[in-house]
Order: sequence, then structure tokens, then C-alpha cells
Amino acid sequence: MSFEHRKIGEILTEIGALAPAEVRLVLDQQGQSGKRFGETAVSRGLLAEELVAQALAQQFGLEYVDLDSVVLDPELDESLPAELPIRYNFIPLQKTEDGLVIAVSDPTNVAELDDLEMQLDMPLVCRVAAKGKLTALLERLQGSKQVLQEVSEDFKLQLVKETDQGEEVLSIEKLTDDSSPIIRLIDSTLFDALNKRASDIHIESNQDGVQIKYRVDGVLFRATEPLDGRFQGPIISRIKVMSELDISERRIPQDGRFKVRMGDKSIDFRVSIMPSIHGEDAVIRILDKESIAKDLHGLTLDVLGIEGRELTRFRRMIREPYGMVLVTGPTGSGKTTTLYAALSEIYNEQEKIITIEDPVEYQLKGVVQVPVNEKKGLTFARGLRSILRHDPDKIMVGEIRDPETAQIAVQSALTGHLVFTTVHANNVFDVLGRFLHMGIDAYNFVSCLNCVAAQRLVRKICVHCKRPVTYDRQAFEESGLDYEQIKDHTLYEGAGCRECNGQGYHGRTAILELLDLDDDLRDMIINKVPVSRLKEAARAAGTVYLREAAVEKMLNGVTTLEEINRVTFADKTGGGA
Repeated sequence: MSFEHRKIGEILTEIGALAPAEVRLVLDQQGQSGKRFGETAVSRGLLAEELVAQALAQQFGLEYVDLDSVVLDPELDESLPAELPIRYNFIPLQKTEDGLVIAVSDPTNVAELDDLEMQLDMPLVCRVAAKGKLTALLERLQGSKQVLQEVSEDFKLQLVKETDQGEEVLSIEKLTDDSSPIIRLIDSTLFDALNKRASDIHIESNQDGVQIKYRVDGVLFRATEPLDGRFQGPIISRIKVMSELDISERRIPQDGRFKVRMGDKSIDFRVSIMPSIHGEDAVIRILDKESIAKDLHGLTLDVLGIEGRELTRFRRMIREPYGMVLVTGPTGSGKTTTLYAALSEIYNEQEKIITIEDPVEYQLKGVVQVPVNEKKGLTFARGLRSILRHDPDKIMVGEIRDPETAQIAVQSALTGHLVFTTVHANNVFDVLGRFLHMGIDAYNFVSCLNCVAAQRLVRKICVHCKRPVTYDRQAFEESGLDYEQIKDHTLYEGAGCRECNGQGYHGRTAILELLDLDDDLRDMIINKVPVSRLKEAARAAGTVYLREAAVEKMLNGVTTLEEINRVTFADKTGGGA
């Protein structure tokens, strides 16, 4: 192949991606680092990887391909030796009369491409793709192959059944038919989901077939390419058998659970089956209590990642002798974990702490925990009444859902107990409305309330593939941010790597909006002052809104602009949700 070797710096200047002065800067840096021109420009935050790929394509007279818009051919992928794409860093796109069309990020590596051409024994037609996108797609393809093919020989999931005596006995059907591809698929999916730190597995049916997704750090991503639609029935039947549900019933939702022993670990799975227009879908919730217990060992408010000043104020509130500490936020925003961290911090042997939860997901040392049992009549309200007769000092109520529970919780806080609880609302001001709508007396409610904390979780950039990123003025303005104030900060993103399954994020951290109720605010709430004035007073008293806390995480390089926009939005009155 003969290439017209124009310099990449010239091409980038020509297309307006770099200024001549920036080209000289990159060349100086390149001399020191020994890296390539494109790599150096990207690492300095001067260029996006897509522009480097487009310039490379132009330099070598090749086509540029955007992998986001490519639909892959699973049969073509299957026909190639599994290890080749990873070893030679390419994505097979299609077979044509001219040969195999592949996407590469580095067309300069002629020796490797020649070697690959010999191994495949067919001509190659190269197209150039952005390096980060190619790596992330390779990770996903390899992950899906692993799920379907690589169930290791010694790996066995043993289904566990619990008897009334609480003993665990292995069910008679001990995965006898190991050769069944469906059993192997379900087992390997569970195994893969645990390895990838998933909290839920979604099995969805649509026109393309069966799609398996994992929820990791609160966000869904595809675990595999779609499976053939004919697998849908057997997959759902297998899950129903494991959960002891009715296989013949396909028209109504069913809920069940199963327990699996993997090595020396027992893991609980909760199953929900739901009929849809394409058949039945399933969601499996993973409750790995042992790993949660390990995460909770030494759990304190510091670990949650809350900023220092909010932490100091919140710690002061949880050490009050009586009153109510309310945490609010949507499902999965870490409210219960925050309360557990607070209880762990204030636990001492001189005081009795009792919790009532639905369900008790993990156990706290030295704390009496009561599980709600609606079927047997043990509701939050009834349990809370009993708890008050049990001489507690501090009480945690898992969630306030009804006026009766709210009433008893407020009375408990007024009669000298410290009550921790959660309620579903979008921000600290919505909480006030929720309680007043439940018929709680406004004076009693604000008298007992120490503080309200609204919480969200934002994903943290993966430290293994963290890199600088630049945004234009429009991106900041669309996000309601001041470009002039932010433009000098270095912002980051995750490129996607093996450690984070190509997602660019690993783990989550909490952001907190804390309303500390002083006498002025209490008077304003009782006098039904408009929320806009309440927000101004709260800001003057030191409340930092969720949006501001999220922006601070972004400026500190912990998370990305996309992530803070996903979790919070800018509110016209200066608050955030």
C-alpha cells in the first residue's frame, strides 16, 4: 500500500481542529514524552479522539467510521477466532468482495495488519475509528462472548432451599443437566453479573430477540448482543423453576426468590416476572449480603464522599439528643446507607437503638432490627408503636409511607427520642409538603424536625482510564453553567477500559442538600411562606443545593458533566433537584 504522507499536524490545522501555535506546543510535548502526535494532543486536552481518527483517515486516504452508529454482524464476529480482535485491536465490520472490512485506531501499524491479513488469509479493508470507542466496543463484545461461552469447568452454582427450621438443604435438582445451554446461560449470566458488581439483571424481550442488561452503579448497560427470540420461553421458565413460581401462568406478574451458593458464599436473588407484548420479562435483584457486610464494615459518613462542610453540619444534627433527621431522595439514592452510616457513628453501649425496615437488607452490630411483615399484620405503624414500648433511645424508621406512621414518628421525636427516617421526595422543600399533606400539624412537625437531607448518588470517573476533556461554551450554557467561571478548570471523563467494563465510571459517591432548621425557617414554614423565599433563607443559612454539590464534584475531577446532568438539573430559583 502506498500512502501520501502528509503531516497530521498540517491536516488538523487545515480542518480547523488545532491552531498552528497549538501544533508547535504538541510537537514540543511529543519530543519530551515520546508519544505520538495524536495521543499527546488528546492527553493535553487539546483534541477529541474522534478528530485524531478523522485526521489519520485523511492522512492515509482511508474512510473514517463512527462506531456509535455501526450495527455489528454477530455471525461475522463468531466466524473469526475469538482472540484475534483483542490481540490485533480491531472490530470486524463486514465482508465484501474486496475482503474483510475492519475498524482500527492505528493504521500506521502496517506490520501487525500484514500479520493479521496472513492469519485470516483474506485481504483487509481498513477504516479508522476513535481509539476510546474501539476499546469500549471490544470490551463489550468480549464480555458477551464470555457470558455465552466461558463457563469455567469448576464453576458450579448450587441452588439452595431453606426449610422451616432455617437449615439450608440443597434442592434435589442440583443442576443435574449441566449440558443444557439455557442452564449454562443463566448460571454464567449470574456469575458474570456478580463479577461486574451488578445490582440487578434485566432480561427483556423485544423485536430483535432477548436482551440481557445489568444495572451497575445505578445505570443499565447491555451485557450481551441480543439472543435469538426462541430462547425467551426457556430462559423465563428456568428462572421460574429456580424461584419456585408457576411455569404455566404467563399472563400475570409473579414475584419470587432463590438462593445460590457459590463456593463458600450464599447469595440471595429476588425475582420479578412481568408479562409484556413480546412475552415475559424478568428482573433479578442481587442481594450479596456478605459483600455488603464487607462494604459496611467500618462504614462511616466519610466513606460516602459527602463534602466536608455538609458533613460537619450533618454530624452535628445526628448527635442531637432528640428530634427528627429526615433523608429524602428517589429509590436507589443511598438514603438507607446514609442512615446506617449515621447509626454506626453514633452507636454506643449506653443507648438502645431500634430500627424497623422493609426489608432488613443488612445487619448492624449492636442494633435491634425489626423486619416489616405486611402479611402477618406487622406494618410500620404497628411495629413503631411496639418499639416505643421497648424503651429505645434512638429509632430508625425505614420509610414513612402513610399518615399513621408519620404521626407516631413525629410524636416520638417530640417525646425525647431521636428518630431517623426516609421519605420519597425530590428535594428538601417537597418533604415539608409531603408531611403537611399527610395531615400532620405544621407546628408539631417543624418543632421536632432537626434537619432534612436530600441525597443523590453520582458515578465516579474510573481512575484507570481517566483523561482530560474539553467542552465548548454551548455545552456549559445548555447545562445552565457559567462558561467564563468554569473554562479554566480541567474537567475529566473516563475513556472506558476493562476495569469499568467500558463504561468510564467505577463506583458512586453521594451529594447532599442539607436544610438545617433554625427558628426563622420554622416560623416561615408555619406561616406558609412561598417556597422561593424559603429557598433564599435556606441559602443564607448555608444550604448548598444538589446541583451546586454536583458541579463541585465535577470541578474536583470526581465526575463528569454528562453525569451531573443525568442526576440533577438547574432550578430557576437557584436550587437544584
